[in-house]
Amino acid sequence: MTRRFISGLVSLHAPMYYFISVFAVLEILFVSIIVPKLLDILIAGRNRISFEACFLQLYCADTTGIVECYLLTVMVFDRHFAITSPFQYGIIMTQWYIKLAIFPWLVGLVAAFIPTIFTASLKFCGPNVIDHFFCDLAPLQNLACSDSYVSNLVTSITAIFVVLLPFIVIIGFYTHIIVTVLKIKSVEGKRKAFSTCSSHLIVASLFFITGIVVYVRPNGSDYDKFFALIYKVVTPLLNPFIYTLRNKDVKTSLLRTFIVFKEKYVVTFKCKFCKNELFSK
Repeated sequence: MTRRFISGLVSLHAPMYYFISVFAVLEILFVSIIVPKLLDILIAGRNRISFEACFLQLYCADTTGIVECYLLTVMVFDRHFAITSPFQYGIIMTQWYIKLAIFPWLVGLVAAFIPTIFTASLKFCGPNVIDHFFCDLAPLQNLACSDSYVSNLVTSITAIFVVLLPFIVIIGFYTHIIVTVLKIKSVEGKRKAFSTCSSHLIVASLFFITGIVVYVRPNGSDYDKFFALIYKVVTPLLNPFIYTLRNKDVKTSLLRTFIVFKEKYVVTFKCKFCKNELFSK
């Protein structure tokens, strides 16, 4: 049984599942930056944060957001390559998937630093109440005493390169994927090809649409807080369910894990209980 279980996990060692693993770690970090302080405000009522901690939260949140934008782009590239060049996919991606997974982190760490520095260089001498549930660029820029035009402009330009550009690339990849899949004669083949992309398409749509509304045109409105709540809290909460419940390989591996656990521990417990019962007699 163990051998069958291990053989069933081999399919999860593909580059696609490596990207999903990195994506899962990223989502944990993404939520951990925002939600603990949000709960501290809502439950304990501690709604104060230091200047340094606020900008640290800002930088970390922007970094993880940018990493997610580029990681989603890498993931759709992986699916595009697997569908359009299936025979070359295994050989090439085996050599490049680690580098492709590292690339979004490098972009995120560098790109998030630029608007953070421009925002931190503003003069804050007036109101100190942030009209948001976390330290974000637009609410902080609205609190500045000095002119925030340059900071807003830098934020919009950065957002074009880290949010809008990956979104356009993803649309281009999906357009080519759809054209390629439609050429497949088999209905079952079309279904399998589309099923490998459906989860990613749902996740990317939720994340990018809300992110573009907030950051490409940063104005700090009430609607921006609503959209920020979606991509900062709601979307990371839904992503694990979207990827696991819609993925046949993941569901099969979870079922096999449960079966092995049941056979190894439940049966052993019953046998030990039987021995104790016989011994007591």
